[in-house]
Amino acid sequence: MQEAFTRRPLWGNELSIMTTPPTSASQSQAPASDDARQLADINDRLRREVAAHEATLGELESVRRNLEERVAQRTKELSDATARFETALRGVRAFVFEQDKDLRYTWAYNPDTQSSGSQIEGQTDEDMLPPTERDFIIALKRKVIETGKPASHEVNYLLPDRSSLVSLHIDPRIAPDGTVDGIVCAALDISRTRTLESEQRRLTEELGTAVQRYETALRGSNVTVFTQDENLRYTSISNDFLGRPADDIVGSDEERVIPAESLQKVVGIKREALDTGESSSGEVEVASDDHTRWFDLHVEPLRDLQGVMVGLTGAVVDITDRKENEAHLRLLLRELTHRSKNLLAVIQAMARQTARHVGSTEAFLDQFSARLQALATSHDLLVQESWHGASLHELVRMQLSHHLDRFESQLTFDGPPVLLKPEAAQGLGLGLHELATNAVKYGALSVPQGRIDIRWRRMPADEGHGIELTWQEQNVPNVKMPTRRGFGSTVIERHLARSLDAEVKLEFPEGGARFQAIIPITQFVATL
Repeated sequence: MQEAFTRRPLWGNELSIMTTPPTSASQSQAPASDDARQLADINDRLRREVAAHEATLGELESVRRNLEERVAQRTKELSDATARFETALRGVRAFVFEQDKDLRYTWAYNPDTQSSGSQIEGQTDEDMLPPTERDFIIALKRKVIETGKPASHEVNYLLPDRSSLVSLHIDPRIAPDGTVDGIVCAALDISRTRTLESEQRRLTEELGTAVQRYETALRGSNVTVFTQDENLRYTSISNDFLGRPADDIVGSDEERVIPAESLQKVVGIKREALDTGESSSGEVEVASDDHTRWFDLHVEPLRDLQGVMVGLTGAVVDITDRKENEAHLRLLLRELTHRSKNLLAVIQAMARQTARHVGSTEAFLDQFSARLQALATSHDLLVQESWHGASLHELVRMQLSHHLDRFESQLTFDGPPVLLKPEAAQGLGLGLHELATNAVKYGALSVPQGRIDIRWRRMPADEGHGIELTWQEQNVPNVKMPTRRGFGSTVIERHLARSLDAEVKLEFPEGGARFQAIIPITQFVATL
């Protein structure tokens, strides 16, 4: 029996089998039924096979899509990792390269060009390294290949445009079979790092020198430098202050450092700087160890790198000596005014008394000038001692200096070192001048054999602790008591007794005049 089949694609859901109608009614129905069943079985089996193939293809498609997604993801991760790696290499300027066992360059990455170093591939270290470094670096790389252990060294690499100092790190490259088939190296350019380190060392040395000078200057001065935070807590101080060690002051607040009497003034100056952001200054009186001291305080805002105020920096200058000197100067000015008035009164009295006892203008000028010179001599001595007093020995020497040049063998003087007060020195100096003038005219210095002996001594306690001064003339013939009292006698007996508060006695015994003065201890600054 001839049959014709018409098939649909196997990818359909059904497989249809078409047969030609029977040619005659006499054909047998039994064989036809068997063939139909066979065809149905075949058709069903084919459908199952197609379904299985379609399921397999679906699974394969899913696997393919999954693999593509994973490959894309891994490709992106690799790309990101490569970008990060290259960014890191560029950031640290690291030159990475590989070499085979013969030390030929097989791959390199240049951070400057951001590309592989194809221009050096195939070259060796003999082509790349300077002669001074070549042998050592080659030996080091071969040792890594032989031992499989990494190594590092600093080396000078000859680049196209410059010589660069690099830190070279060498790692063995491991093949799949576990053997070492080359090396992987990273060369980090440390030229600028070494330059910066050298500059840092130089600046550190300069800073150390500057700090040493600063500390030396502070130790040799009366300046204290400090810093404080915004709560006025001390964060640093250059030296001890107000009797407290510097280490004890750091970390302390203002109340623990500054006495209560001066706290308000000090805090006010510092708060003004914090509130206004401008410098502030002022003089502060501080009581310390039962002694008042003066300080010139200057503070300025302390700012961080962003310009934000974080506290104060300041300097305290001890100006106690200056204040005391200013007070002493004011005292001296008042004293000078007082003494100038007294001096003018003395000069005026000298002029009147001199004019009263002379008969001509020439005589007046001679005597008045000599007395002014005697007064000036006493003043010169006082100026040398800053008006604190005058040495009795120097006073006698200076008042008699003119006569010592002419009559050195006729004059002697001696006594313990004592210091007269300024007023006593002026009065006694004028009295010594008058005694010397009288000796030249009428006494021991008017004759060749005459002598003058000047002595002073400390008196014992039962005699009042004063000084006894004597002027004794000798070998003077025809000594007579003056018939009248001139200016010289007035100065010696009246003015000198009043200015020294002394007991004064002037006598004219046979052989020469004798002057004695008992000067109380109150007229002396000290007995030296």
